[in-house]
Amino acid sequence: MDDELPGELAERIRRRNGAATIYDIAELAGVNPSTVSRALSKPGRISKKTEERIRAAADRLDFQFNPMARALPTGRSHTIGLMVADITNPVIFGIVRGAEHTAAAAGYTLVIAESQESGEAEAEAVSRLLPSVDGLILATTRLGDERITALSERKPVILINRQVDGVVGVLPQVEEGVVALVAHLAELGHTSLAYLSGPETSWISRRRWESLLDAAEQRGIAVVEIGPLSPTIDGGRESLRRVQAARATAVIAFNDLMAIGLIQAASASGIRVPDELSVAGFDDIFGSELIVPALTTVRAQLELAGERAVGKVLEALGDAMEAVSDEPLATTLVVRGSTGPVARG
Repeated sequence: MDDELPGELAERIRRRNGAATIYDIAELAGVNPSTVSRALSKPGRISKKTEERIRAAADRLDFQFNPMARALPTGRSHTIGLMVADITNPVIFGIVRGAEHTAAAAGYTLVIAESQESGEAEAEAVSRLLPSVDGLILATTRLGDERITALSERKPVILINRQVDGVVGVLPQVEEGVVALVAHLAELGHTSLAYLSGPETSWISRRRWESLLDAAEQRGIAVVEIGPLSPTIDGGRESLRRVQAARATAVIAFNDLMAIGLIQAASASGIRVPDELSVAGFDDIFGSELIVPALTTVRAQLELAGERAVGKVLEALGDAMEAVSDEPLATTLVVRGSTGPVARG
């Protein structure tokens, strides 16, 4: 640190064992602490000349930027919490990537917590997380509506794949993808479908089932629900006996992981996919095109969902650079090798 600092400033920093603060930078640069905070956290928000002066002062003081320290003058931590149900699910990868990109661009830090598909664990994690973040994103949450509403009254809360009255949500256009998938299976001659439903508390699983019922009814196709099931590869594997009992010729799984598990179980039992059983999923996760046969699925815009969710938090905080769309995210059918013409006896 420069030995030629003003005497009182140098003495204060020495008493803190050399740790400078944004107040010290503000004094040295001749600006307000709030201006220092903006310059360090959101480059480009103030004049280039002032920003350069602030950064020069920070370098002179060997200042180490700490996002949590920003809460002192502003009342904010400039962190956003992202609560996910299962961090090992590839669906989360895209959401995290989009959320992180948008948060970092705005000078915010993204903090991730996991519930392991447990509503109770999620409630505990949220209780720990909420006091230290400026806003919270609940992705595929397992919390009840009343709890979500109560949280939204304390901090900005944004939902992904969940709809609760009065709470902002980033939602997919569920019907679009389901209708396209049912049309595809109908064209292949399938008249008996099974749906492997996800967790009982999953809003998106219910919406997919309701959309599937409507689409199947319009085409005169029989459909049965099997579940609720664990939204994992194991959940898909364990469904095989019930699928066989249902005598369905095509199965639509709640997500790609379950579809992959079902394909694995069918193969191990000598059931050929798609010759004897067609299988499809949702999300188009990484790996869905790498299995044999490659998985037919309904693609979701996962990265965009993460981007929009953070954008909505920033809107609520007054920090958004531009308006964030409220339009549902498009879903697209991706046809691969796991669906084929119905087997003729």
